[in-house]
Amino acid sequence: MAKAAQRKLLLSELQLGMRVKLPLSWTNHPFLFNRVDISSVAQIEMIRGLGVPYVFLVSQTNTGIELPSTDKKVSEVQEQAPPERDLKSDTRKAMRLSQKRFLEGVNQCRNMFGKIASDPEGAYRQSATLVEDMLSHLQEIEQPFLTLVGMDENEVSVTQHGVSVAVLAMMIGHALDLTPRDLRDIALGSLLHDIGKLKVPDIIRRKRGALTANEANYLQMHPNFGYDMLNRSGLFPKEVLNIVLHHHEFIDGSGFPDGLTGHKIPIVTQIVALANDFDQQLSGQLASSPQLALGYLFKHRATKHPESLISVLVKILGIYPPGTIVKLSDDCVAKVIMTTKEVTQPQVWACKPDGSEASLRFLSEEGVTVQKALKAEELTEGAIRTLQVDKGVSFYFSALQA
Repeated sequence: MAKAAQRKLLLSELQLGMRVKLPLSWTNHPFLFNRVDISSVAQIEMIRGLGVPYVFLVSQTNTGIELPSTDKKVSEVQEQAPPERDLKSDTRKAMRLSQKRFLEGVNQCRNMFGKIASDPEGAYRQSATLVEDMLSHLQEIEQPFLTLVGMDENEVSVTQHGVSVAVLAMMIGHALDLTPRDLRDIALGSLLHDIGKLKVPDIIRRKRGALTANEANYLQMHPNFGYDMLNRSGLFPKEVLNIVLHHHEFIDGSGFPDGLTGHKIPIVTQIVALANDFDQQLSGQLASSPQLALGYLFKHRATKHPESLISVLVKILGIYPPGTIVKLSDDCVAKVIMTTKEVTQPQVWACKPDGSEASLRFLSEEGVTVQKALKAEELTEGAIRTLQVDKGVSFYFSALQA
């Protein structure tokens, strides 16, 4: 019996719940496969941005959700008054969702790392799926912000660091209007950039004191170890391999392993190198405060990263990045939870100086502002416990529509 012809579907007809086939080679789109199960509006926008006039409809599940079409019904929907918004409730839900997505990303990354040697194809498929999810999370909100996330561990793991670097680097790439393919390479390269550290003995990798010359040299081999592990599979794009090999290169030639300079470092690698340099300082090696880490970049890294990229990172993080401990204009102390349009009025977890009366606060609604950043030694023991100053700082995309 002859196979039924698949129906051509105009891009304006795309809806949630559809399975479609893209009329493109897998090298010409950012999805893992040519067949895509549409589960988010972001995926629809990505398909509409591919420049194709139609896709093939494979199957359709009735989700009960219809996307706005170009007919006159849209204006009728827009004329309805939106329900009153409960900002506190929405923010709490968004924070929980960002935390959930972050933990799922770390777990997927950990599982993927475990498959690189034994099942490289499975590892690649899993990594590509994770990248697809992260791209969807980045693009589901028109103006994405950052949310503070983390795990119940004081020491930041390689996979936790990788997800956080991916988020920061993707935010930079998004701000620069890079293509979906570039964002995909940035995400995958970030997730995998430190995989070579698995070849470095724990006694060196986890050492708190100064490394000996031999130990430092061994640790600096981790980009080469990672590149060799991934290159052996023959599955990962050259742009991703370049990020893994050169994420410690600086534009002034002082980085490793090859001492590359300026234009010899691709832009996607430069972006990941900057995000990695910043996030690495939050593990306690150089500075525990994101605000201090930004200051460190300005003071010590101005010649090592492009000034334009540092400026974009500063704009993304704000004056008081998530995780920064601050003093408020009403004399309370707080930890910044989420960036907002109002840089001096972010959303914070606040308490009295002694650590009492902790609550989630929206400074823009209260007319309260951040006065200055604080160091841990300026806090009482009660405030340190309440604000969990000793916990590692990581970032994920905010799920809250501003």
